[in-house]
Amino acid sequence: MKNMVREKLLAGEPTLGTFFETGSATVAECLGLAGLDYIIIDTEHGPFNPQSALEFVRAAKLYGLTPFARVQEISRAAILKLLDVGVMGLVIPDVRTVAEVEKIVEYGKYLPLGKRGVANTAGSGFWFEDYAQHGLEHYFEVSNRETMLLPQCETVECLEHLEEIVRVPGIDGIYVGPFDLSTALGKPAQFDDPEIKDAIAHIQGVCRAAGKFSFIYAADETTARADFDLGYDSVTMGMDATVLTNAFKGVRNTILG
Repeated sequence: MKNMVREKLLAGEPTLGTFFETGSATVAECLGLAGLDYIIIDTEHGPFNPQSALEFVRAAKLYGLTPFARVQEISRAAILKLLDVGVMGLVIPDVRTVAEVEKIVEYGKYLPLGKRGVANTAGSGFWFEDYAQHGLEHYFEVSNRETMLLPQCETVECLEHLEEIVRVPGIDGIYVGPFDLSTALGKPAQFDDPEIKDAIAHIQGVCRAAGKFSFIYAADETTARADFDLGYDSVTMGMDATVLTNAFKGVRNTILG
């Protein structure tokens, strides 16, 4: 088990992904062929469940695409089941308190960090994967190291408690949801507003100071480039559905005017 996104980030390399909304395993394969680093299977806003996510995880891994997912809610079942089908990173929305983040670790990491339930599931090849063949202690160690937990900073409360949240053992980084965060701050999508710009820069700085990874969503290529320039380790650019639509709109306009 190796999380290539984590490996690249540790080597100081930027990573680029997209939200997965189309629900097509073929699209997941194409995104891997395109050279993206990861997809985020969206079970919060998307219609997916662990059973459908399993198919997308398999397709992603076929072409070297690291499968992440955004969970539906902060609950044991929502976190456990996505990890059991092989998702290698979780974005957890609507985080507000340190106590919630501690629950995320409890549900998402094995002992000694958490209390994740133990079972031989598809995510570990039903324990036929090599890393699961050397006893539970080794299996726990590898799984805890390679599975990334990323609370999403999109609420005022998360922003206010960020310094405490990033230092919770078992948290690998922070994922910024700029649209919800700007809305929570009373300035929806006003990304040129100094308060919003300061908040986004602040989150990156807190992550850097704590030695944790910083992820952020960007709606377009220009914003994505600016986020990398700001120091973010990883950017999730748009979603597969909008990129596909915009690409064919461009093709149509080029051909037909």
